[in-house]
Order: sequence, then structure tokens, then C-alpha cells
Amino acid sequence: MSFLLCSEGTILFYRKGDFILERTAQNTVIGFIGTGVMGKSMAGHLMSKGYKLHVYSRTKEKAESLVAQGAEWHNTPSTLAPLCNVIITMVGYPRDVEEVCLGEQGIIPHAKPGTLIIDMTTSSPTLAKRIEEEAQKREMLSLDAPVSGGDIGAREARLSIMVGGTKEAFDQATPVLEAMGTQIVHQGPAGSGQFTKMCNQIAIACNMMGVCEALSYAQKAGLDPSTVLKSIQTGAAGSFSLSQLAPRMLNGDFAPGFYVKHFIKDMQIALDSAKEMNLELPGLSLAHSLYEKLAQMGEEDSGTQALFKVYQQQI
Repeated sequence: MSFLLCSEGTILFYRKGDFILERTAQNTVIGFIGTGVMGKSMAGHLMSKGYKLHVYSRTKEKAESLVAQGAEWHNTPSTLAPLCNVIITMVGYPRDVEEVCLGEQGIIPHAKPGTLIIDMTTSSPTLAKRIEEEAQKREMLSLDAPVSGGDIGAREARLSIMVGGTKEAFDQATPVLEAMGTQIVHQGPAGSGQFTKMCNQIAIACNMMGVCEALSYAQKAGLDPSTVLKSIQTGAAGSFSLSQLAPRMLNGDFAPGFYVKHFIKDMQIALDSAKEMNLELPGLSLAHSLYEKLAQMGEEDSGTQALFKVYQQQI
């Protein structure tokens, strides 16, 4: 691999006839849109690595700690976009992604050619493909790069990041993504990151039912669920939900690492895409119905471990 040093000091690596820009903290200005439970920690890690940061969030108060550290606040994505060469979105729903990326005051209508857009929201694979198409029309790059690991993974910069898009865009994004995660995998073309995240959510949803049922069964049998956990969490039944979320359930800690309302959204995306592929997912369908029941109980802003409350109605 050879390289060319441009007049601005940017290094371009040459590989198989294509120039690939190496993004470093010195030549990269990042826009970060969405500073909620996970986004704030992720943006903070970027600043700690020396990246200059511009931020936008619908609720300014959620970004105050980042602004206090030196991030520059913007009232709209449109004012942030032209000042950055990498823009990350971490918002709530596909409709939010569409608005901040494609809307009149969004990123793509206002960003410069060459900008790399990384959507880290769990969103629709179809929307991810559409964003890439619109970005390419304006000579921009885009990736869909949803994450797994929850609030703990975000705080500790050890998220699993599932990436869809071109290899060129992935190579450019890797140094930035490494500031936020430890398992960063290029899954394929646009939409592949979102499809992979749906696989993740399907596994979590079905596993969460199993965890809740195991703990409820232990209680009904007269066992101490905490003692039961010592035996089963490191064996074949072991999982993140069992080791990290089950203790929260037993302690009555239902604070959100990931909101119930967002999990319901994710499961619906997975069910819709499965229907398009003519694939039945009975386990996911059941989990979705149970979480809908949980939301009706007023728990949509609780963490996903609050599913335990549905089962506790029988204890």
C-alpha cells in the first residue's frame, strides 16, 4: 500500500486503484446528532480521543455536559452539517433518521461533498439503502452502523458495531468507530448493518423471555433467585441478559439502558422485514406482544428488563 501526502496534510492511502482517506482526530470534524442515554457517552468518547465535536439534540439540556467539555451546540442539523466531514446520528426512530438525514433541515441537503454519514440508530434496512442512494447523488458516503451493548457498553466504549455500506466508507469510518466500540464488523452493503441488528434484537427478545421465566419459576418453586443465578449464569444458559440484567430485575432496578418503547420499535421492524421475506418468527411475535402489554402497563420508558413485571403478575 502506497500513500500520497496532499497539500492540506491529509494522507490518502492507495489500494487497488482507489484513494481512501484516513480519518484522524487531526483532520476530522465530527457532527453528532442525538445525545440520549447512549449517544451522550458515545460522543464523549470521541471528544476524549481528540475529535472536534459539533452536536445537535432536540433537547439541548441532554447535550449540556458535552458543551461544557467543548462541543459546539447547533439548533438544527442543517447548521451543523456543512462544518463537519463525518456526521453520526443516534436518534430514536426511523422517522427521526429520515428527518435528520433527508429532511429540509437535514444533513444530506446541507453537507459538503465527501462527507461521511454514519447512522448508528437501529432503523429500517430499506431506509438505510435510501440514505445511501441520496448520499451518493451528492458525492457523499454513508453507513448504517447500529450498535449493541446498551448503556454499559456505551459508557465503557465496548459496543458491538454492525456496519452496512461500501468497503471504502467502512475503511474511512473505522478509526472513528474504534473510539466507541470493540467489535466492529463490516457485514455487507447498505442495509446489512440494520439486518444484523435485527438478528441481535430477535435473539435478545427471545432470551429475555427465557430469563424472566427462569427467575419467576425459581421464585414459584421457593428458591432464592439470586442463588439460582450463581449456578446458571456461567453455564450453558449464560447470556448478557442473565448476567447483567437479571440482577437488576431482582433488585427492582428498571432504569433504562435501552427503552422498552425503542425495543418495541425494533421488534416491529424485524417482524415487518421478516414478513417481506415470507419468514415466520413465532418467538419474536410472542415477545413483541408481551412488550406491548408492558407498555400498556405504563412502562414504555423503563428498561427492557422491566419485562419481568409482566411475569411477576403471576407470583
